[in-house]
Amino acid sequence: MTDRILILDFGSQVTQLIARRVRECGVYSEIRPYNIPDGEISAFGPKAIILSGGPASVHESFSPKVSPSVFGMGIPIFGICYGEQLLCQQLGGSVEMSNHREFGRAMVEVSDDCALFDGVWKKGEQHQVWMSHGDRVTALPEGFRVVAKTASAPYAAIADDRRRIYAVQFHPEVAHTPDGAKLLRNFTRNISGCRGDWSMASFRQTEIARIRKQVGDKRVVCGVSGGVDSSVVAALLHEAIGDQLTCIFIDTGMLRAGESKQVQELFRSHFHIPLIQVDASLLFLNKLAGVTDPERKRKIIGETFIEVFEQEAQQAGGADFLAQGTLYPDVIESVSFIGGPSVTIKSHHNVGGLPERMKLGLVEPLRELFKDEVRVLGRELGMPDDMVGRHPFPGPGLAIRIPGEITAEKLALLRKADAVYIEEIRKAGLYKEIWQAFAVLLPVRTVGVMGDSRSYDYVCALRAVTSTDGMTADYYHFSHEFLSNVSSRIINEVKGINRIVYDITSKPPGTIEWE
Repeated sequence: MTDRILILDFGSQVTQLIARRVRECGVYSEIRPYNIPDGEISAFGPKAIILSGGPASVHESFSPKVSPSVFGMGIPIFGICYGEQLLCQQLGGSVEMSNHREFGRAMVEVSDDCALFDGVWKKGEQHQVWMSHGDRVTALPEGFRVVAKTASAPYAAIADDRRRIYAVQFHPEVAHTPDGAKLLRNFTRNISGCRGDWSMASFRQTEIARIRKQVGDKRVVCGVSGGVDSSVVAALLHEAIGDQLTCIFIDTGMLRAGESKQVQELFRSHFHIPLIQVDASLLFLNKLAGVTDPERKRKIIGETFIEVFEQEAQQAGGADFLAQGTLYPDVIESVSFIGGPSVTIKSHHNVGGLPERMKLGLVEPLRELFKDEVRVLGRELGMPDDMVGRHPFPGPGLAIRIPGEITAEKLALLRKADAVYIEEIRKAGLYKEIWQAFAVLLPVRTVGVMGDSRSYDYVCALRAVTSTDGMTADYYHFSHEFLSNVSSRIINEVKGINRIVYDITSKPPGTIEWE
């Protein structure tokens, strides 16, 4: 059995990053709520436990606590931020509210060597870390020693070497702590003794066996959109159960230029997977007529999609299971510590629910994977790189890139502008550097002078961000030359747009984008 590490979530907005960093060490990890029963912890069989950060103060009457049994399991424990404060308080130390809160970059001074720092930090050195705390530890529990400090946090890192319990006040999981991933590797591989044998190849074989056991000789229906997630689900299922799988592609009319053809070629020519294609663009457009509220638009798209999907599935002979591209962040957010920042609204991605009348079992082969891990699995399955490396594109498609009413005219304008934008990004060799790029047709029109005449046309916004996990993002720093070139092309080639703006906002954890 693959070694596992359990992460107990206390509500930090970056808890998911801990799991990502642990998996990067080749060690399988899962996030569970801090208050899961002791029996579930034992059943999980962790080689070690990590206590995440969180927004609470240990002094609050209803602050979350970890089960005392965790400290009696005899396995390594790593506390991060709130996790450090909590274990100190519960093991007999002291935590106080600080007059010198630390948020952002800080320099930590290594005051002693320990297994957590082995080969990374040495006594007497100073290193950058990322802090985010108000309380601070003021007295250590018996058996602990201080191994690092900052000007405002005298116990920035502590160690109980005998019990293999370590804790830090900073966040090693974020990129702003440059050596954080190395510290987590020391904990997972050296301190915890995990073998680091978890890989996408092993996941593929395990998941294929699980699918075959779950499905048996029954039939599965899968809705594909042309996106990475649904395409990888379909490819994995086809490898597992072959012609027991029926794939349905519904063209909502909200797709990008050329996407419908790309989906057909991938399934029919590359994977030789039978595909039912439905052009329902006129139906969706009619149902969206006059609707301006973004939430209502998403619900209409979701409800209509289910109606068409259910009809096509029945005509294809029905099924016993529905395959979905649920990812691990979706799973985490559905069970996260209630009230913490890690709970986010994802209706802009998950636009529809499954009606009870369909009475289908769910097959969710990606529910243990992060987005970038899905890409790795796609390559493992032999999917072409231009498909696996595609930028994320939400289910509602262009509908959420058009604030206000959706019309055929607006869709045509946005589709053309978006195609020019993506084409220029590819020509410049920047597509793989960018996590997501798209155009937005703003609900405003401006007066402009084009040639010898005046125009009164739409404004188009361009957005591009960099990210590794889709949970945090920073805008991509295009050159002025690139922005000038792409703006000139859109204005010259897309009649109806006379002004371009570029969005330079970043995306902190837990936020959503253009809707």
